[in-house]
Amino acid sequence: MDANKESFVAVQKNGEGDITAFQTSAGRVLNYEQALQEVQNGNIIGVNSFKGRDGEMYIRGDADGDPSNNLDQLPTF
Repeated sequence: MDANKESFVAVQKNGEGDITAFQTSAGRVLNYEQALQEVQNGNIIGVNSFKGRDGEMYIRGDADGDPSNNLDQLPTF
């Protein structure tokens, strides 16, 4: 694990259950757009960005076959 990179440790969700913000291992709180930029810059480990069918960019956990570390399973803050 790269000591200079952060990971997501908790999330905030809206009333529909969509993730709207992330807390990093360094304690930073990022809204979705800030988090997406950090992911695309390679500053966050364990996740990647992808383009959805609607053409928007989204964040998802790296596929490792373990559903327990899915972003939706992270604790909320």
